[in-house]
Amino acid sequence: MQTTDNLLGRLGVTTKTGEEPFRSNGASLEYTLLDFWRWSVSDLVSNATRGRLAEFIVARALGICTEGIRDEWAAYDLVTPEGVRIEVKSAAYLQSWSQRRLSPIQFITRRTRAWDPETNILHQSAARHAHLYVFALLAHTDKRSVDPLNLDQWTFYVLRTALLDARTRSQHSITLKTLERLSGGPVDYHGLGTRVAEVSKA
Repeated sequence: MQTTDNLLGRLGVTTKTGEEPFRSNGASLEYTLLDFWRWSVSDLVSNATRGRLAEFIVARALGICTEGIRDEWAAYDLVTPEGVRIEVKSAAYLQSWSQRRLSPIQFITRRTRAWDPETNILHQSAARHAHLYVFALLAHTDKRSVDPLNLDQWTFYVLRTALLDARTRSQHSITLKTLERLSGGPVDYHGLGTRVAEVSKA
């Protein structure tokens, strides 16, 4: 006999192909999961989608397997093969909407309360749960040619969490100017793995 815990435990999610059809009354309809993906996440510049895309880009740069399922509610975003926990934050000068000027760059870095999906319990205290932060900036400034899939348009900054914790100013966010000073400057996609390895050993 199945208990309530067995029936209402954490959901097991499987990787989809996009070919899965929507169904009704036992029959497949004429549209698929891929149609939904195209409708919902084709705007790669939008804040929500860009953030997930940045996580994927960083994962690939660091050799982290992306064949599984992204954990929406994890206390940190990625774990390297060496066990380094990473939080990814993204920002961009360009937005999907009409702009009067380029967006100022600021990354949110506030502490959060970790949530355990196995128990559905929030930790009592807020903290930063990653070893490192990777700040991914879509640095392109021309809307006519912006393309988040072009990794040459991105720059990355790597910072130890301890440096964020030690700051005496804002604990909620960090500006690009401060980030450049604390991180030692940006790297491109191909240099990200080396920088993360260097900072994790510092």
